Amino acid sequence: MKNKSFPLAGLLILLLFFSCDTRAEKKKLSPLMAVTKVVDGDTFWVDDGSEKGKKLRLIGVDTPETVHPQKGQEPYGLEASDFTKSLLQGKRVRLEFDLDSLDRYGRLLAYVYLENGLFVNAELVRKGYAQVATFPPNVKYAEYFLKLQRKARNRKLGLWGE
Repeated sequence: MKNKSFPLAGLLILLLFFSCDTRAEKKKLSPLMAVTKVVDGDTFWVDDGSEKGKKLRLIGVDTPETVHPQKGQEPYGLEASDFTKSLLQGKRVRLEFDLDSLDRYGRLLAYVYLENGLFVNAELVRKGYAQVATFPPNVKYAEYFLKLQRKARNRKLGLWGE
């Protein structure tokens, strides 16, 4: 009599291997943090438990400037800033970090999610309020953002409008 449990055992081992691999790919998100101030379309402050809080810059996206000391206000900057304020002001967010979690100015670099799961970085690109700006090694979602940008540009949304 042949042992019929081997194929089943082999299948179970494969399933465990792939399910472990999948779990490793899940996002590692921070605890919820309150947004305390929105600076512009891609920069804001979060309450990280410290006295002042922490300034945060969204990874992978760039919105037109509104408060830059040299550039001043750029076209569509106010709209992008207002949209980010409407998404984040008074809300709580979770952060996902890439390889570098700080930039040269000491700002946190993160992918940001609202409590309801909305991916803020992607939403800015999808609606045409930001364009893709990648700075290695933080490129985890670069291809996804480029796909969203192509769609926004084709639909002439936001800063891609006529």
